[in-house]
Amino acid sequence: MLEARGLTKCYAGIPAVDNVSFSIRPGEILGYLGPNGSGKSTTVKMITGLLEPTRGEVLLHGQSIKNDLMAYKKRLGYVPEEALLYPYLSGWEYLEFVGTLRGMERPCLKVRIDSMLHLLSLYPHRHAPISAYSKGMRQRILLIAALMDDPEILVFDEPLSGLDVTSALLFRKLVKQLGQRGKIIFYCSHVLEVVEKVCTHLLILRQGKLIAYESVNGLQKITGLPSLEDSFSHFVEEKDAEVLVGDIVEAMRA
Repeated sequence: MLEARGLTKCYAGIPAVDNVSFSIRPGEILGYLGPNGSGKSTTVKMITGLLEPTRGEVLLHGQSIKNDLMAYKKRLGYVPEEALLYPYLSGWEYLEFVGTLRGMERPCLKVRIDSMLHLLSLYPHRHAPISAYSKGMRQRILLIAALMDDPEILVFDEPLSGLDVTSALLFRKLVKQLGQRGKIIFYCSHVLEVVEKVCTHLLILRQGKLIAYESVNGLQKITGLPSLEDSFSHFVEEKDAEVLVGDIVEAMRA
């Protein structure tokens, strides 16, 4: 399983993530939630090996990922929050570049790229430069890059960004099926409706601290609230939303 033990990251002595622990077993999908600035992206960077924790560690099957970071990254598929791609490459060239870095054999790589581009409706645009792609097209390229080597672990950081309704629905079903196939999935998102439908477990952060960590059903039983949106609001809102909205409207009229 993938495990975080006491993950802490400090900047100028101030913790952005403070002593967070969790585990994800094969077949589990952990929804990682929190308001802006709660430490979600910092956690993502630590579990993908892009950022060194101040304290704590990330383990895969009981072994620290620091023991062989390159081997760990080969088992990892990652969709970052921002689609920062090489704009002068075509979609096909970018995927070829990623596959080569991941050590995929050339015949398999070509077949895999072509089939994934067809399935995600990008094949007609495969030779166009990425600079000409829409945001949704770039996001689909990132998804292909993360999935095409059939990784053991998948880390999604706001993966629905820029996707149209059809693509988002397809992705939601895909994540669920990947979980059923035994993948280890870390899913970081603000789209609570999707998180509620695809995730098996939920972790909620507030100001860098873990304030809830439960199964989806367990969290709703604890709060006694009917939806994940209500449960999330229960844990993170300092001020009642209706009261806050009223204050904003009054401020507009003042």
